[in-house]
Amino acid sequence: MFLVVFRNRKRTDIDGAAYGADAQRMEDRARAQPGFLSFKSYTADDGEVIALSEWRSAEAARAWGSQPDHARTQARGRTDYYQDYTLFTCENPRTHRFERPGE
Repeated sequence: MFLVVFRNRKRTDIDGAAYGADAQRMEDRARAQPGFLSFKSYTADDGEVIALSEWRSAEAARAWGSQPDHARTQARGRTDYYQDYTLFTCENPRTHRFERPGE
């Protein structure tokens, strides 16, 4: 498994409707990519967003990163949407799980 963590803050003057449309289109396309496993996004009280995506392999995640529409939307994110961001990646992260047995 390959984990991608996208930590970001949006600009205060973004076009929220345009961002929302781009974000939904990218999520839909990512879900259709070979090797996609999951995606979730969380927003903190201070506005910071953490988006987590899981992929079968580093190659699958990199293929998504270089997909042409995704690359164009990434560029738009830098010019129009994000104040700052950090991207973290990890191959085969150490994983601990707990699941309560059915009651």
